[in-house]
Order: sequence, then C-alpha cells, then structure tokens
Amino acid sequence: MPATPQRSDTPFQRLWHGFLSARALVALALLLLQGAGLALHQNPEPELLALCALYLVVAVLTRLLAAPLPPDPQPGPSWLPLLGVDLLMVGLLQWLQSGSMNYTPLFGIPILMASVLGSLTLALGTTATATLLLLGSAWWRSLDPSAGDAAPHYLQAALTGTGYFMVAYLAYQLAQRLLSEQQMAQQSQQRAREQSQVNALVIENLSDGVLVLSQDCSVRAANPAARQLLGGRAEGLKPPFLLGAEPAWEPLWRMAHTTFASGQPQRADVGLLHPGQSPTGLRVRTWLTAAQQGTRETRTEPQCVMFLHDLRELEARLRTEKLAAMGRMSAAVAHEIRNPLAAIVQANALLGEDLSDPAQQRLCHMVQQNAERLARIAEEVLDIARVQNQISHAPAASLALDETVTQVWNEWRATEPVRRQAMVALQAPGVQVEFDTEHLRRVLINLLDNALRFMGSQPDSLQLHTHAAGTGLVSLQVWSDGAPLDPSVERHLFEPFFSSHSRSSGLGLYICRELCQRHGASLTYQRLSRATALGPTGGNAFTVTFRKTTRPAEPAGLFDTLLV
Repeated sequence: MPATPQRSDTPFQRLWHGFLSARALVALALLLLQGAGLALHQNPEPELLALCALYLVVAVLTRLLAAPLPPDPQPGPSWLPLLGVDLLMVGLLQWLQSGSMNYTPLFGIPILMASVLGSLTLALGTTATATLLLLGSAWWRSLDPSAGDAAPHYLQAALTGTGYFMVAYLAYQLAQRLLSEQQMAQQSQQRAREQSQVNALVIENLSDGVLVLSQDCSVRAANPAARQLLGGRAEGLKPPFLLGAEPAWEPLWRMAHTTFASGQPQRADVGLLHPGQSPTGLRVRTWLTAAQQGTRETRTEPQCVMFLHDLRELEARLRTEKLAAMGRMSAAVAHEIRNPLAAIVQANALLGEDLSDPAQQRLCHMVQQNAERLARIAEEVLDIARVQNQISHAPAASLALDETVTQVWNEWRATEPVRRQAMVALQAPGVQVEFDTEHLRRVLINLLDNALRFMGSQPDSLQLHTHAAGTGLVSLQVWSDGAPLDPSVERHLFEPFFSSHSRSSGLGLYICRELCQRHGASLTYQRLSRATALGPTGGNAFTVTFRKTTRPAEPAGLFDTLLV
C-alpha cells in the first residue's frame, strides 16, 4: 500500500478544523438533549448528562488547543484524544441509555475523520473498533431476559458495521483523489511559476524590445530594451500606459491598431522622432495571441506582442559581415604591397642622390613622402586586422605630451580659425608618454572632429585638457557641451561599423581605441560637467589615459626587417 502523503494543504486544514468544530457541536447537542429530557422528567439519566457534559468539555478543549495541521495519517497516539474519545463516548452512550434512543449514527464522525484525514489502515481500524462496540452493545442487551431474541440485535450491528466499512473505504478513496488532484494542481502551478520566472528573465535580458498591448493599445508589459528604444517618457512610465500618449510613438500605435483590426501579423520599418533628437529607426514585428472563449471568468481577450529591433544594430551587423571579408582582403593587399613599396622608397632614395635639378628633387621628395604615407596606412590596416594579443611591434617612441598636443591643436585649428575655438588647459609640462606621434595625431584629430560636430557656439563649448596625476597616470581629455548620447549609441560606441549617422563608417572611435591599446593606453567615454561662461554645463568627455615613461624609445620603422 503506498504511503499516504501528509495532509498539510489548505483544503485538508479546513476539513481538520471542520471535524473538530463538528465534534463540539454534536457534544453540545447531546448535552442539550439530555438536559431537556431531565427538565421534562422523561427517563431522567443523570449519568448520561454528566457523560455528555464531559464529552463537550473534551471536544471544546481539543478544538481550542488543536494544532493547525492534522496529525500524521498513520495510526499513532496522536489520534487517541480524537478517535479514541469519540468511540468511547458513543459506545458508553449506547450502552448506558435505557430508552429507545439510538446513538449508533454518531460513530460516523470518527470514521469519516479517520477516512478523510488518515490512512486506510487507520480508517479500517476505526471502523472495526466501532463495529466491535456495536456487537458488544448487542451482547450486553442479550443479557437482559426481557429483551427477547438477541439475533436481530446482532444482525443490526453487523449490517451497520458493514455499512460503516463501505463508507470508510469510499471516503478514503475520495480523499485520496482530492489529494492527488490538489498535488497535481500545485505541481502545475509551481511549473507555471517557474516557467513564468524563466520567461520574465529571458525577456528582461533580451537585446530586442518586447511590448505586450491590449486591444485599446495600452502597454501591459515592456522590457528594459523596449523602454530604451521607445525613449521619451517610457523610462518613467509604469504599465499600463497608452501607446498613443507620446506623439513619437504614433507609428507603433498604428501598427498595433492594424494588427488588431486585420488579425494578421505585421512587419514594417518605422522611425520614432523625438523633439531635439535624431530619428530612431526600428524594425517592428507584431503577433496576436489566441483568444480563449468561455465564461466571464475564464474568457481571455487577444493581445498584441510587438518586437522592436534597432535598425542601427541590424545594419551594423550586416556591415560587419560584409566588411569582414573586405578587411581580410585589405590586410592581404596591405601585406603584399609593403615589400614593393619598400623597393620604391629605396629606388627613389638612390635616384635622389643623382638629381641636382631643384624641380626634380622636389618631385623625388614628394614621391618619398607619399610612399611613406602609404607604408604607414598599410601598417595601420594590418594592425587593425591582427589579433590584439599577437601584436609584436617594437616599442613606440616617447613624446612630450603638452608639446605634441599643442602642435596638433595648432595644425587642426589653422584650417578653420574662426570656427575652431576652444579652451585649452595643458597641465602636464615636460611629461613624457609612450605613444607614437602620428598615432596620437590621428586619435586627437578624430576626437576634435567629433566634438566640433556636436559642440555649441560658445568659445568654451570645446575644451582640451591634459593632466598628470601623482600616481604616474597621464590623461588627455577632449570635452564638448553636446547633448547626451542615446543609451543604445553609448552601448556600442567603440564597436566597429556602428555610428549614429548614416554617412559615417563607424570606424573612427574603433581605430582610436585600437591605436591606444596598442601603446598601452586606454580611451574611455563619460558624461561630465565642466565650468563654462554659462556656468556648470554637462557635456561628453573622451579621455585618453597614457603610461608615463622616463626613457625615450627609438622610433618604430615603417617597414618590416628583411632577413636574407
């Protein structure tokens, strides 16, 4: 026989307390019945009245002092104050009464309690005890000579006991079925909760936005990615909120309305335009959930599930796949042209030794400059194509940071002196850092070009700072008072081929970071507040942190060393 599980669930708790309350009510009814008989002088039996009063006291105390859960289903001493007392009290009432009152039906209370809350062994044992008490009562009556034939009493006791056995078995089976169904329901609820938690975790961490909308186009749920893509007030709103509450979300509202009206999935590329911001391109897909028919309580309405994909990420992924092959090809081409280019430089140098005409010497010098430029470009293409941990170039030359920054700044400003204004504060005099001069020029010019594109019209809207900390770290910072970066842009700021502008290749900051890492430096972005003529102003700061050095290094060659 399988072990009976512990009845510790809410329905069985209610049954447990219900049986205890029923015992107290039955004891009270018996006491009132005996009291009424005594008051009316109908077969007064004081001993039965005292027995009923004792039974009531025991039943009330058991109800008040009972544990919140029923005892263990298996037979044990914990059942004696309940089943033992009930059987004993009903048996005594049946034996001691001298009238025609029949207390046999009261055996049903302990039998039902044992069948519903206990094991089958406990139920059958309780029923067998009640049957023996009935047979004992019949035997007791047979001792009275005036009772006549005892056979009907024995037959009545046997039939009653048989009925109690059937009731006990059926009640036990029904309780088992209820318990089994309840356990299955609890397991299903537990699995549903676990699945719901997994789904919520997956949706919360999806890079794509997910919206759940009802038929009135109100947002019932939105993951963090969807809030970022929606922009505007989405970060501060708690579901439910209307999708039409923001004018920029109107394209999404129209798609949701079309989905509900047609009952078909929709797919389109839309743009969300917030005031003062560049448009956010989204690829939107919608699906309808299935509606369930039924009663008012079980009927469910269809909902629209909307997926939002950032078009810039999709396009960047496509560009990455396309340009990856081009990058490998470019690296191969750059590798192949270095040796012929070295031969051209050497031949041009030999030719320059024999030239005396100034015009021809100028042409020879132009050839040398452009050949060196091509060699440098080829080397940088190879650097970007290489794996970062496998770069094995010679150390770069040391440079004086403030002097180099001043030189690059003057060259950059000279092209547009009126527009290219800035507040320059160089606070690292005499500090040497390990970096290639041409690479620093490229990094600084790229950062200045980006700042110029987004800066305001004030002379101090662009600020250039250098600083030498006591810890040995040296920094170069380009700050501009541009608008805050969109979170989706900031997240991919230094990734290749990612840009917030369609005409940009998205390689500038990536190459700058690669060049910094090659020389042991780092390039970071943060939102900082700086003092300007208009007061403290927030802006975008790009900071290059260098390694300070005290020993100058030899400049790296432009070409590989050829071993013969």
